[in-house]
Amino acid sequence: MSRRRRAVKREIYPDVQFGSRLVGRLVNTVMKCGKRSVAQRVVYGAFHQIVEKNEGVTALEILERAVDNAKPRLEVKSRRVGGATYQVPMEVSGDRSEALALRWIVSFAKNRKGSPMSNALAKEIMEAYQGEGSTIRRRDEVHRMAQANKAFAHFRW
Repeated sequence: MSRRRRAVKREIYPDVQFGSRLVGRLVNTVMKCGKRSVAQRVVYGAFHQIVEKNEGVTALEILERAVDNAKPRLEVKSRRVGGATYQVPMEVSGDRSEALALRWIVSFAKNRKGSPMSNALAKEIMEAYQGEGSTIRRRDEVHRMAQANKAFAHFRW
């Protein structure tokens, strides 16, 4: 973390197919080594599978609801006070909570071995949409940590 000045937020461009910034962020999160076309193929393949299984609902609505379900409201940050390190619960900004949710969805999809990434991503998005799965467990774990360390909330600044 820079002590000199705040990092400048770069604009996230919307994706080509849906025109959504959220899908653009998902593509950026999936992307490895700058291979955007591969990441887009994975994300759009996952959306195609989601639409096949759920008639009447668009993939974009499902993704938005899944990300909303997976967003953490609180997290803990380490603060050093008088030689001791405390886990201080802090509220998460909207941008960071969205980034964490997308990162968790993609990382848990990558951990699903034995199936292509587009299949794993589709399953992970659907589980988050339904309010279950690894991503939701991770969010609940982060909330539990914040709840357990509520006594140190006065160290927040």
